[in-house]
Amino acid sequence: MSPSEKDAAPREGERIAKLLARAGIASRREVERLIEAGRVELNGVAVTTPATVLTSLAGITVDGKPVGAVAATRIFMFHKPSGLITAERDPAGRPTIYTALRNALPEGAGRVMPVGRLDLNTEGLLLLTNDGELKRALELPASGIPRTYRARTFGDINQEQLEELSQGLEIDGIRYGSIDANMERRTGRNQWVELTLTEGKNREVRRVLEHLGLQVSRLLRTSYGPFHLGALQRGSVEEVPPAIVERFMKAMKLDKPVIGRGAAPRPRPVAAAAPAPARPEQAPRTKAFPKKKPVRQREVREELDTRKPGKPNQRTGWGAKTAERRAAQTKTGQADKRRSAPTSDRPSSERPISERSTSERPARPARPGTRPPTGKPPRGPRRPG
Repeated sequence: MSPSEKDAAPREGERIAKLLARAGIASRREVERLIEAGRVELNGVAVTTPATVLTSLAGITVDGKPVGAVAATRIFMFHKPSGLITAERDPAGRPTIYTALRNALPEGAGRVMPVGRLDLNTEGLLLLTNDGELKRALELPASGIPRTYRARTFGDINQEQLEELSQGLEIDGIRYGSIDANMERRTGRNQWVELTLTEGKNREVRRVLEHLGLQVSRLLRTSYGPFHLGALQRGSVEEVPPAIVERFMKAMKLDKPVIGRGAAPRPRPVAAAAPAPARPEQAPRTKAFPKKKPVRQREVREELDTRKPGKPNQRTGWGAKTAERRAAQTKTGQADKRRSAPTSDRPSSERPISERSTSERPARPARPGTRPPTGKPPRGPRRPG
């Protein structure tokens, strides 16, 4: 095979630095430093160049620990509080973001890396990911990803001075690109300023505002690209849905197939669908419940009338046996002895209550706290006045 054919042939595999970055070990630049330090080995032999091309991470160890399979890309949004260092460890012993992430990250999140940095006294949105290549792409100024900050400042400034930042400026020999700055609100000499930039150099926002004669008392990052802080509580973590991550990586042109993630499934030929069998004709269904006949409300009321003598209540059925017994007695000529006997000859207990004399009725005991009856008719309601 000629050299030109070798150059034209597609390369199998990826560089080891890129694979380790995809596996979430570190960024590509950090992996190159690990290789130079001799901390990366392949089958027990130290890797000497980051240009080593591999088809998988089998046999690769970092600091003697084998590297697992490449996991799917995940992105987390972290509301960084003020007073934390954006680093894995601090020589001075100050608390880092990983101190707060121990209890904030969900189970199974694995090792995550911060995208960019926030100063010790800067708070707000900090993206975390397990994909080193994505981390590097988000940090590069060439990507043009906007970062938005809100700064509370003290001093004299107007909107015209802030609009001049759109042309860029140079401070102490460092050139800063275009910045979109707007005055949000002002109270005396205190004001909130919103700034959107795409470079994200070290302490860029603070240096630009101090160059304009302002003192920054609070700095908050509210968005990073399409990801916004929103109502995320301070010190909390929220994972970006996988569908949004996939869409974002396609926009960043990072959706290339990677060794270890698994090849995309091959599309299967779709067979022509067989025609559905003809359904046999069915007889028309009969209604399960016949339609009720309309009735006249007057006739119903007459049938249910309980005031007719000798007719039981047809709604509840009460009194049906009594009516039958009375009809049978009348037919045979045997009437109830108690009803046929004279009223005066019957004892008081068997007489109807309406026929009993007042003297025979037992006196009802008076209720406590009431006056005894006087025999006079009750009074009507008193008239007002």
